[in-house]
Parts: sequence; structure tokens; C-alpha cells
Amino acid sequence: VQLQASGGGLVQAGDSLRLSCVASGLTFGSYAMGWIRRAPGKEDDLVAAISWSGGTTKYADSVKGRFTISREDAKNMVWLQMNSLKPEDTAVYHCAVSKVPYGSGWLQGPLNYKYGGQGTQVTVSS
Repeated sequence: VQLQASGGGLVQAGDSLRLSCVASGLTFGSYAMGWIRRAPGKEDDLVAAISWSGGTTKYADSVKGRFTISREDAKNMVWLQMNSLKPEDTAVYHCAVSKVPYGSGWLQGPLNYKYGGQGTQVTVSS
């Protein structure tokens, strides 16, 4: 499985960014997808996830109402729309795929996902 995230950058508080991820090497429509962020000195945080069908989403409390996850299976892509960004959103954002197809494990934390690689850096200045 390969996951390529992009779209990060340096923005000011209150700005918006849209992260994109292209996945390959899997039957995309069978897997839940997520975005996990990694900040120095903090545990990895599953900020948003979407079911294999796209019908169910889950957000960390810290981003509810500001972030929106979406997917398009025909393109093997998942996006994260981030609005009203805050300095505490600063992190490397990784696209993630659930370790098993279907099921409910995707609703749990980062341990139920495969992710890694470079990710995309999001830096929010105050």
C-alpha cells in the first residue's frame, strides 16, 4: 500500500487548507481512511476518519466543526478540508488506511491504521 499526502503549508491562524491523499496498492473502496497528525512531543492523533462507504465519519473533538474528511473511490483519493486553523493544528499530517477492510476497527485510534512516510507539514502561525 502506498499513500501520498500533499497540500500542507504555512498559513496564519484562521486560514484554510485542503489536504489530498492518493492511495494505491489496495482495493480502496473496501477500506476506511483517516488522517493522523504527528506533532513533536505529542502522541499521534487520529483527527478524522471516514468509513469504506463514505457514509460515516469520525472527528477528534479538537477539530469538530472545523475539519471535513471526504473520499472519492473512483480516484482512490481522500481529502481533509481544514478551516479556521489554529496554531495547535501545527503537525505533520499523514494519510492513513485501516489495517483491515470493513469492520469497526477504523473507529478506534491510530493503532488500527497503517500510515507513515513523509506526510505533509501544516504550520499555523498565530
